[in-house]
Order: sequence, then structure tokens, then C-alpha cells
Amino acid sequence: MSSNDSTPQAPADNAAGEGRPAGMSKGLTSYGDAGFSLFLRKAFIKGAGYTDRALDRPVIGITNTGSAYNPCHGNAPQLIEAVKRGILMAGGLPMDFPTISIHESFTAPTSMYLRNLMSIDTEELLRAQPMDAVVLIGGCDKTVPAQLMGAASAGLPAVQLITGSMLTGSHRSERVGACTDCRRYWAKFRAEEIDAEEVADVNNQLVASVGTCSVMGTASTMACIAEALGMTVPGGASPPAVTADRMRAAEQSGVLAVEAARNRLTIDKILTAKAFENAMRVLLAIGGSTNGIVHLTAIAGRMGYDIDMRALDRMGRETPVLLDLKPSGQHYMEDFHHAGGMATLLRELKPLLHLDALTVTGRTLGEEIERAGPGFKQDVVRSAANPIYREGGIAVLEGNLAPGGAIIKQSAANPALMEHEGRAVVFENAADLAARIDLPDLDVNADDILVLKNIGPKGAPGMPEAGYMPIPLKLAKAGVKDMVRISDGRMSGTAFGTIVLHVVPESAVGGPLAFVQNGDRIRLSVARRELTLLVADAELARRASANPVKVPTAERGYRKLFLETVMQADKGADFDFMRPAQARGSIPSR
Repeated sequence: MSSNDSTPQAPADNAAGEGRPAGMSKGLTSYGDAGFSLFLRKAFIKGAGYTDRALDRPVIGITNTGSAYNPCHGNAPQLIEAVKRGILMAGGLPMDFPTISIHESFTAPTSMYLRNLMSIDTEELLRAQPMDAVVLIGGCDKTVPAQLMGAASAGLPAVQLITGSMLTGSHRSERVGACTDCRRYWAKFRAEEIDAEEVADVNNQLVASVGTCSVMGTASTMACIAEALGMTVPGGASPPAVTADRMRAAEQSGVLAVEAARNRLTIDKILTAKAFENAMRVLLAIGGSTNGIVHLTAIAGRMGYDIDMRALDRMGRETPVLLDLKPSGQHYMEDFHHAGGMATLLRELKPLLHLDALTVTGRTLGEEIERAGPGFKQDVVRSAANPIYREGGIAVLEGNLAPGGAIIKQSAANPALMEHEGRAVVFENAADLAARIDLPDLDVNADDILVLKNIGPKGAPGMPEAGYMPIPLKLAKAGVKDMVRISDGRMSGTAFGTIVLHVVPESAVGGPLAFVQNGDRIRLSVARRELTLLVADAELARRASANPVKVPTAERGYRKLFLETVMQADKGADFDFMRPAQARGSIPSR
């Protein structure tokens, strides 16, 4: 019998000798005969040219999220080849497979609407196909959280591989990068500070290569969070997409995945309460995207944890912003990488971290910080004694307008507006905003507060990034750069301004935001963490009785599933049925 022949046999034990099915014996198709199922599986895979020797190795899945619609994942083919190289070097068998790919600006109505679907897709393919571990390749905003959510639910050993940030461009000798500079130049164009020719010129320079946004937007935030959670190779958050460092991180990810499979280093051993607390510290210290809270909450929820928003705010008061990146600072992701990346940041945060948290290397976070060596002189990561902002980038607000909480990215806000009272100028939904925001007769002045309803999880649906409301055109032309803006939606991590987001409960389910009217007075106090609608409770009750809210519904399909099961922002806007039956408690625990 040749070495490529095999006789029917029962599923094999794994390499660790623990009696569990492994490799090609995992997750056999149900034919009522396990031996036949394995025999048939091997027959078909051998049609692709595999030998028994190859099929006896640990099987490592690789999620292929490349798509012509996703330039942030434009380096996916090269990453996959590098991961395969690492897997083969370590003695594993690489098997790449496609999953949903989501790009922020190519997805209607919003990429967040499909995040949960991608997480389900990822989870079910991890369960359905034989693999001992998986390398998750993600980058653009919602893909990394979707993959971590799906992997957390599936329970396999997993390694997160970030696609990496784009390079910066140059416009008339000024360094530019997506997408804080996208918003800055578009605001200039709307205010008629630059003409159509210049805005077209800068459009060619904002995205200088494939990769994710080069500022501390949601993609960069989730990259840093993934490394803080211990889910990436050390230093895996910061290398730009088109660099050799990124390819080496991919190769190393393949090696680590094989080792994790052999050691049965399942994801639940990494995604612990301590790991989530570390990630929360990092989110605050990098001036990370407000979206990071929603995603981190959703990932924690898949592990049975709730994020205590009040405790997060307390952490923020003792965790300064140290990373000098746009929009809170001045630099870009490639500068962060040159400054030592996450190792430099984590070294500064050591007193605030759980150094005994395990990582995918099998070593603790503290051990990895030590292995990174001593720091060196650089100007991108500040010391705790000289921070960008004295508190964490995000503050949690409460009050009668947001009984379940709301957030503000205080590190990217206008200090002059963070203690402010003004008259509400209300837009009922995104269409109303688009129709009226540029009208010359809009009744609005710079001291007013813009309020946008019905852009929460159910209201839009999908909680779009419409919370970054444009400055009304007539005010923009007059030189107004910022106003207080309030909504139940999200904003891009690349955005800036005095913007209150994630108001819970959202207006579409009858939250107080639904009953705000033009002319109402609203008071914002970031120092006191208050968001107050200066309207009597009796009047709000009268308005609710006179105009009851009709919660959005749909007749069929994914939209019906979404609207019936999506939770509020404080629960990560995940589907209620995706959380485990057994809760593990709240984090942070102290």
C-alpha cells in the first residue's frame, strides 16, 4: 500500500493525547458512521493533491477577508501566503477559507449593521470546518470585533492578525492621511475655505496605499485593543500594511497558531476579565475610538461579561492619554510603529495593567513587555508625567437625557464647550438632518446644541456613524468649527469635536431623547459627567403619552432578525441570543 493510501478508521486523537478529535477528524459530517465520514472527507481533500502525511498535521484555518470592495484588506493575499509559510514551518496544515468582508465606506446602510452577521458567519465556519486553531485576518473597523466575537463564541485557539494601516500621503507639502484629514478638508470645502479643485487634489492623496486608516480611528483602536487583549503576536498592532514587518507578523501568527493548537491554548484562556481590563486601560490611554467601547463590550459579552461603564469612567480619571496620534494628537500609525508600537505604550502603562494576563504566545503580558527590551527616545508616546490629556480619552455621562449612559471623546473635544448649556435644535432622523442642515434659514446659532434622533441600533438601523453631524452651513461659512452635538448613534474614531454619543436608551425604543423638542434647554457638564434635559419629568411624560414611540420592525430577512434581537449600545449592540446562558459578572471588578 502506498503512503497516500488509507483504510477507514475511527477519528484520531489529537497530538496532546487527550482523546479529543483533532485535525481532519474534527467536526465530521453526520452520515451515521464516523469512520466513513473521515474516509469520505479524506477522499475529497486528496482530490486537491494532499497526502496522508499532510493531512496528519494540525489543521490551521485562515480567514480570507479579501474583497475588491475592501481596500483596507488589499494586502490579504500576501498576508495569507505569509501565514501559510509560518504554519508549514511549525508543522501545521494551512487551510484558508472565505468569510464576509466588511468595509466601512462600501457598506450600506452602515458597516455596523453587518458586524453581528459577520460574527455569526465566522463562528459557524469555525465550528463547521475541521481546524485545530485559526488565524483571523481583519482590519477595517468592524471586521476585527466581528472576528473576535465569533472566535470567542466558537472557543477555538485563535490568533488575530491585523491587516495594518495605510501609509500617509502628501498634499501641497502637508502630510495627510485618512480619515481625520478627510473630515478636516471636507469641512474646509463646505466652509468655502478651499475650492473644488483643491478638494479633488487632496482626495488623491488621503489614502496613499492599501490598509486601514492611519490615525487612531476605529481600525487602529481595535488593532491596539486586540494586542492588549493578548490576541496578536507581540507588536502586531502597529506595522503598516505594506511593510515587511507586517508580513513577518503574519508569518509569526501562523507559527503561534500551530503552537496554540498543540497546547490547546483556547481563546477563553486569553479573553479573561484581566485581559478586558487591560484593553480598557489601553482604549483610554490611546485616545481610542468611541466605537471601541461598543466593540469591546460586545466581545466581553460573548465571554459572559458585562462592562461596568461607571467603573470604566473611574478608570478613565486615573488613565491619561499618552499616545500623540490624530485626532487627539498629531501623529499617524506609522509613527507609532517607528516609536516601538504597543510595547512602548504598555511599558508606560505597566503600573495600571494586569501583567499576569496570558497572551497567545503562552507567556504573560508582563513577560512580553520585558522581552520587548528597554525603551528608547521617541516623541509619539508620552510619559504619564507629560500626557496628551490628563484623563482617559473617553468619559461616561449620565442624566435624565441618558438614563442608561452616554459617552463623549473628551480628548478630541473643545475644552470651551465641555461645560455648556444651550438651546436644542432637533433633527428627527438622518434624512431630516440631510434635508435641513444647510438651509440658509435654519434657526440655529453657535451656542445651540444639535440633537439627532433615531440613529441608534434599532432606529437607523445599525447605529450609523452619523453622530458626527456637520456644522450647519451658514455657521461653517461664518467660521464656526465646533458645536455640542448629541445623538444615540456613533461617530468615526477619526472624527473630532464636542460630540455626545451612544445615548441609552435610544430614541427609537422610547428613550427620553425621543421627546426632546426644538427650544428645550440642555446642559452638558463633562466635569460632573452629566447630560441633563432641563424639562420637567411631568412634561416629558405628557409628551410620551401624546406621541408614543413605535419601535421599528421588518417583515423578513436579516433586517427582521436585527430589529427583533439587537441590544442597546451599553450591551455592545450585539444580538441578545448570541450571549452565553451563564453570566460571569462585570468588569472591571475593582
